[in-house]
Amino acid sequence: MATISYVRIYGPPILKAIRELEKLAVGMPEICIMDTILVNAPELDSYLNDPDVAADYFSSIPINVKVERCSTIISRSGEKLGEYDFFFEWFTKPTQDQINDLIRVIDERLAPLGCKYTLTTKS
Repeated sequence: MATISYVRIYGPPILKAIRELEKLAVGMPEICIMDTILVNAPELDSYLNDPDVAADYFSSIPINVKVERCSTIISRSGEKLGEYDFFFEWFTKPTQDQINDLIRVIDERLAPLGCKYTLTTKS
């Protein structure tokens, strides 16, 4: 069973916060993601199955991401967001230091936006 860190954003600006989390995730090779934008996109299957289509999605944000990373950045687990807006799915069980680092970086990214969030990690 995967370990997932779920994020609930209290905004506004929720869309800007999701975009910041997407940007953050691209630089974290130990995780993949899902968010309310991706899960509701009619192109989700294309994002999952074609790294070039996923690269187009990220470049439209704009996020500079290598095509190789596009094949691993979007979660394929089928986990649901539920009441959350975003999740980071860890490829291996994270250490407490990794979770603390994630919190620190999320704090840094979301502070300028003025929105709050909660993070819940479940295995």
